[in-house]
Formats: sequence, structure tokens, C-alpha cells
Amino acid sequence: MSLAQNHHIIQLPVTPQVTTPLDPCAIAQQWITDLEAVLSGNDFSRLAELFHQESWWRDMLTLEWNLRTIQNLDRIEDFVRQNQPRAQLSAFRLQDEGKFQPSLDTPVEGRLSWVVSMFFFETRVGRGTGMLRLTQDGPSGVWKAYAVYTSLQELKGFEEPLGPRRVYGTLDSMPGGSSRGTWAERRQRQLEFLDEEPTVLVVGAGQSGLNVGARLQSLGISCLIIDKNERIGDNWRKRYRTLVTHDPAEYTHMAYLPFPKNWPQFTPKDKLADWFEAYASLMELNVWLKTTIKSASYDDTKGEWTVQLTRGQDNGAIIERTFHPHHVVFCTGHSGEPKIPTFPGQGHFKGVVYHGSQHKDASEYDVKGKKVIVVGTGNSGHDIAENFYENGAEVTMLQRSGTYVISVDKGVFMLHEGTHEEYGPPTEQADIVSESLPYPVQFALGVFLTKRISAVDHATLSGLEKAGFKVYYGIDGSGIGSLYYTRGGGYYIDVGCSQLIADGKIKIRQSPNGIAGFKPHALVLNDKNKTEIPADVVVLATGYDNMRTTVRKTLGDKVADRCKDVWGLDEEGELNSIFRPSGHPGFWYMGGNLAMCRVYSKFLALQIKAIEEGLNSQSSQAQNSQEQKKQQEDANLSSKL
Repeated sequence: MSLAQNHHIIQLPVTPQVTTPLDPCAIAQQWITDLEAVLSGNDFSRLAELFHQESWWRDMLTLEWNLRTIQNLDRIEDFVRQNQPRAQLSAFRLQDEGKFQPSLDTPVEGRLSWVVSMFFFETRVGRGTGMLRLTQDGPSGVWKAYAVYTSLQELKGFEEPLGPRRVYGTLDSMPGGSSRGTWAERRQRQLEFLDEEPTVLVVGAGQSGLNVGARLQSLGISCLIIDKNERIGDNWRKRYRTLVTHDPAEYTHMAYLPFPKNWPQFTPKDKLADWFEAYASLMELNVWLKTTIKSASYDDTKGEWTVQLTRGQDNGAIIERTFHPHHVVFCTGHSGEPKIPTFPGQGHFKGVVYHGSQHKDASEYDVKGKKVIVVGTGNSGHDIAENFYENGAEVTMLQRSGTYVISVDKGVFMLHEGTHEEYGPPTEQADIVSESLPYPVQFALGVFLTKRISAVDHATLSGLEKAGFKVYYGIDGSGIGSLYYTRGGGYYIDVGCSQLIADGKIKIRQSPNGIAGFKPHALVLNDKNKTEIPADVVVLATGYDNMRTTVRKTLGDKVADRCKDVWGLDEEGELNSIFRPSGHPGFWYMGGNLAMCRVYSKFLALQIKAIEEGLNSQSSQAQNSQEQKKQQEDANLSSKL
């Protein structure tokens, strides 16, 4: 059974207990010295001396221009053998200060201990940062790698102008001097693309588009961001009135510009929208508002797009511009189009029916004493139900399957222990550590963390179950991580609605088979009795379709047919198609929560920069697809057998 068929469930190793003092620095240094010797000598068969048979290597653009997770010694050996001659990993150096210098860590008490350290390295084209986790081999006592992470962080010769490399900003230091105009004058010409065409067209000015736009511009890549809204941040500003982010401030910083220290822990949506607007201005991003794609086509021979844009003006006029970017980055939200089901009899329903994406505020309706049914028990469903209750409605939530619930004031902070937290390590280091384990390993560790969180949240969870709410703890009990990466939902970060359910103020009805239809004044459940629930308002918090549906709607079938579906984990355990080759050359998906957009915008921007500078010899993303790589690895393994 493959990893995907097994829902990416793995068993963590049980390591020998460490009963005598040890020197983590010496252990880590010996291992990394041996690794460099193996790689420099191309003696890849010796990797067996450094890796357990069941081990992992997660690689971000270092050995291959892709995001890969390689499991087990044989595959790791093949992966390194194929790519090290080109990549030329070398100059390994352990972190020698701060939180992530070599140490002995026990992620599972009494069961799993490893020596962990951050390290640095170089390749032929760049510099990177990684993490190693070494566990002791029982019979021999030798410390071998259980998990290794390598991530390319910058390209040699194309370093970002950060810190000591920042530009001067004086007129005489800018190309052409004063004859080319002041900073502001140059900026205006750049914003309107009067002197050049954008190399990259970014569609969507939310957290995805803004982060990747900032990364690209810092790498010297000309980038135009377009958005259909009237203001930057409207993708949050126009959502329901009570929306607040469910992730802490330290986790949700944007690239290059963290939130101020007096920023609220959880950001109200209008405040976040205003921050996006300020961010675009401060980062000097080229954003065109009220702009949509009229047509788009790709020329495989030239390796460029022809995109016709329609841009609205403040005076009501419409301007059309045609550009020929090399890349299009789709940043319209990884969830895609709203899933809006229809049901028999819906046209005869006398009340109001709408999708959760259309919800603004319950006060828009005269709902006091009215019967409201919210279909769905994810984050949006809970927020909408609470909003209706606070406006005097009689609210029932319809639950089809179990939902994971975690408290915002306790459980959420436990998710970020040791990384993205107040007084924690620098965000750049925390990002590397939080992404350094393969997702299946994260899920396996999540089983133990979920148990700890559930113990803290016991009173809430018990109250929910007594009220008839089905609590689900994720695949194999692994909690929120597996649900987010495999489904993009199925959980609720509790900001208050759970207590209303436990107190019976918001009712719960179970309907495993969903909805049969509508009657004029009721919703009909799809159970054996076709139970009718009286209703005046029905909100369908039924989620969203795949992001590829938005591509099809915007760019047409020809483009969408070449792209792959987005999100969920592939056979290796990496996210499908997003932040990495999409299946269509010159086309990229970008999305996710604020933290993911900050982290992975760097990797996406580096891939584009490498292509533009001729560093990525695999110019066709389609040729670099995951499926072809897996076929090659399978063939290599078969030949060995």
C-alpha cells in the first residue's frame, strides 16, 4: 500500500533511551562531516552509513528545482545520485549559536529522542539552510539521519538587496542619475509599465499575491499584480463583518515586514485589509486594481503568455493593455470557487438561501426569533452561526461528519511552541524549523500533540459531545495539520461558538447523508424519515472547489486542462501543484494561510528567478513534473531488484 493510499499514516521509530551524557555538537559535526565527504566523493553507496533504512529527505529546490519528499534509504540514494553532480552540495556548517544549535530533543517522551540542529550549506548556484535529526541505531549505537531538510535560500550572484546590500536611494546612485527622474518619478513610470513589460503577472492582491510580488521584486523580477477589487485588501474587507484571523500575530507576518509589537494577537479582517494596503505601498508593489483578464494564451515556442487586461479607471473609463509575461502566478485563494449545491424544491422555499461566501452580517436580515440553519461545521459555519445567534435568531447547525475543535486561547498556541511565539526565535529561523519535517512525520508527531491539546480542551470537547456534536480528531488522531493539508478544512478554531453549542443556545442536528431537499418552510434531511426542520434562513457553509476551477473560469479550458489539481498530498507527501511546477509551463499556483504565503513565496520566486537567469536547465515545468520523476525512481528500483 502506498503512502497516499494509507492516508500518509506512518509509525515513528522507537529510539533507545539516552541514559548517559552525550555531546550533541560532536555527534552532529561528525555526521555532517561524513555527509560532505560522501557527497564530495560521489560515493553514494556510503549513504547507508549515514541514513536509517526508513528515513526521510525533504528538499526545497536544493537538489532539484521542485519541492520533494524522499522516503527510505534506497530512494534517497537514487535521488542524491541523480542530482548531486549538478547541485554540488558542499560547505556544510552547523548552526553554532541560538536555539537551533545541536541539542538533544525528545519530541515524544519515553519513545523518541533525536539530536537536532540547523545547518548551512552551499550549492553550485546558491546557498541554503537545513535541519538534521539524528536517531541512534539500536544494535550499533551509531547516530544516523532519520530526517534531513535542505532548502535553497538565495542564488549566488543574485542576492537580494537586504541589510548591508540595501540600495543607496540617492539620485546619483540610481541608473541614469537625475536625468531619469527622482525616485517618485521613476516609481510612477514603473507602476504604469511605460518603459517595460512585466516578466511576471500575478493574479490576485491578497496575502499570496502581495508576498510573492514582494519576493519577486526583491530578486529584480519585474512584476505586475492585478486585482478585480477597488482597494487592496478587499478580499478580506468584503468578507463577513465579524471575521477575525484565527492564527497568532507571530505566525502571520508578511515577507520583510513583521507586524508591530502592539499588533493584536488575532487580527480583525478590516485591520488586516488596511495592513495589506499599507504593505503594498511600503513595498512599492505594482498593483492594478479594478483589473481583470480578458483573454490569455501561451506560446510554447516563445515561452511567453499573451494576456489582454481590462483596467477600470476612477473616471469610469476602461483601458485595455496587452502584455507578454513569461510567467503567470495565480493567487486567487487556494480554495477556488464556492461549492454551492442546489436541492430539490429549493425554488419553492419561502425563506432565504445563500452560500457562506456571501454572508456579510446577520443584522442585514430581520432575524430575531427566526429559525436559521447553518449547513456545515467548519470555521465559517461556526462564525456565521454565532453571528446569527447574537442577533436573536434560533440557530441550528447541521453536521454531516465529525469536526476537529481546538481552542484559540490554549490549543492554537501549543501548535507553535518553540517556533512562532512571543520571545521565540527569529521568524526566518522559525519558518525553516516549522517546514523541516515531511508532512507524514508532522502528522505522526501530531497524534501526540493532539492528545495534549485535547486534554487542555477537555471541558469544551466534553460539552460539545454531550450536546450532540461529533468531535473528530483527524486522520489517525493527528489533529488540525493533516486536515488542513489534505482537506483544507474539517476543523474549527474555537473563538466562542463551542460554548454556545455546549450550553444548548445553538442546536446541533446530525445528518450523515446530507440534505434531501426543501419544503416551502423547511429543510428536509436525507434520513429514512425525511425529517423536516423548520427554517427561515439557510446558509450553505459547504466549502469551496479546487483552485483549478478558478483557472478554468478565468483562463479557459486550454490552460486548465494542462494544469493539475491543487492541494492535498501527492504520493510523496508534498502538496499537489502549489508553489511548484503546476503541469503548465510558465504557470504557478500560490495560496494558503498567511504563514504559508510568507514561507513558500520565497521558494516560488526563486524558481522563477532561476528560470529567468538560465540556472534551471529544466526549462519545461511539464518535463519536471512529479509523475515523471516517480516513474524514473520506480524504474531504478526495479532494475536493482
